[in-house]
Amino acid sequence: MPLIARLLRRSFPRLRVLAGALMAALVLPACAQTPQMSTPLPPSVTQALARVGVPASALSVLVVSADASAHERLRHRAEVSVNPASVMKLVTTYAAIDLLGPDFTWSTRFLTDGRVDNGVLRGNLYVSGGGDPKLVLERLQAAFIALQDQGVRVILGDLVLDHSAFEVPDTDPGAFDGEALRPYNAAPDALLVNFKSVVLTFQPDPATGTARVLSEPPLANLAVDTSVPLAKGACGDWRGGLQARFDDADSIRFSGRFPQSCGQRVWPVAYQQPASYAARALEGLWRATGGALTGQVRTGATPLGARLLHDARSLPLSDIITDVNQWSNNVMAQQVFLTLGRLSPTHVMTESRLSDRLAPMRSARFERSRDIMASWWRRTFGTRISPPVLDNGAGLSRIERITPEALAQLLQHAARHPQADRFVQSLAVAGYSGTTARMAQSPNSAARGNAWLKTGTLRDVTGIAGYVNALNGARYVVIGFVNHPNAPAARPALDALVEWTAAQTD
Repeated sequence: MPLIARLLRRSFPRLRVLAGALMAALVLPACAQTPQMSTPLPPSVTQALARVGVPASALSVLVVSADASAHERLRHRAEVSVNPASVMKLVTTYAAIDLLGPDFTWSTRFLTDGRVDNGVLRGNLYVSGGGDPKLVLERLQAAFIALQDQGVRVILGDLVLDHSAFEVPDTDPGAFDGEALRPYNAAPDALLVNFKSVVLTFQPDPATGTARVLSEPPLANLAVDTSVPLAKGACGDWRGGLQARFDDADSIRFSGRFPQSCGQRVWPVAYQQPASYAARALEGLWRATGGALTGQVRTGATPLGARLLHDARSLPLSDIITDVNQWSNNVMAQQVFLTLGRLSPTHVMTESRLSDRLAPMRSARFERSRDIMASWWRRTFGTRISPPVLDNGAGLSRIERITPEALAQLLQHAARHPQADRFVQSLAVAGYSGTTARMAQSPNSAARGNAWLKTGTLRDVTGIAGYVNALNGARYVVIGFVNHPNAPAARPALDALVEWTAAQTD
């Protein structure tokens, strides 16, 4: 490795990803496959590109048999390293299936350093986060009810929140795209409560001339306006018309109106002070379920001698990656990616049992996850194809890179995996589910119900990848990316690629 790259990696940890991306760009021609001859693009694809002014040179495509024969049906710039956007979640979720197994679960533990006596916990209650990607309100309420069934109704101490399983740097939630209030920009957290979001529901009441405003969860010390005046006219930009104010961490206010014609609407927003969200939500939920608390809610470490009161297990990994892949949930993908960083690096290169690969005391960091992923890639695929350049594993990044060739190799490997069905079923079905529900709506569509796909979109990226069953009885791996300033407008070209593949008869 050149001296400048070694210095970057050693002296500036935050720049390690940038150094990795630079090195990948430098070494790509040496470790990629020898470029093969391109095949002509289907007319439906080129026509869709031409309609939006995107040149074919911005498109990378590979259509290849899903089985071991690796018969290529279509190739166009497949050796080029591209930004895959959320399609990168395929790499993270397949690595998780392979390394953790589909039945893996996360643990959120409730412990104490005191004793329970006649409905009173004389001591602190510790909530130790284990990285659960979907610790939503219903599951927290169930955990609190389980504690109360054990006699913990009044806490004569503090509620202490332990986030130490993940070491994640503080970030500006609006730094990526300026959308700080979008839930998809929530940062990962070992104790990720309800995606750090507030769900606002607006219910018009013509009799009073107002819309009722409901909010959940009940955040401690957060005041939310309970009504907003109704307005006449079309629904239109109803969110903008509310003139919502999120500038105060202790309140959510509305100075505008809500159109009556909208009917009931739901608006999930990322809480404006994410660092305090877990504390506010857990205190509010504890009190809402009938619990009492005499102390404060604070962040802290769980003492070694703390006694376990309740272990709240997450949904299994197979369910988690279905949410990640079908709905492109960014923060859940990052939770999975960080969890991989908790694996023992000395065992990832082997086929050892999961219990031998786990390192319970190892905290998660993005750089550790990247190292684990690099080791896993070498063990699984060797060095013939360039490995992906990973940042956070979710595709919500400007520097993540992969070639269609590398992704095709992963999808072919996944198709032969013992858990292939679990992985394929985590993908969205064209015309029916997830981010592909609106695809293949033509009555004559061959792809409808016959394509299992992951989509991805950024400001200058659109992509699609997955499996397509064709009319000829074959299953194909289909990959297409557009990296171009007008990339999102080129989505119909990728839809046409999927349709063309599904329609193959010979």
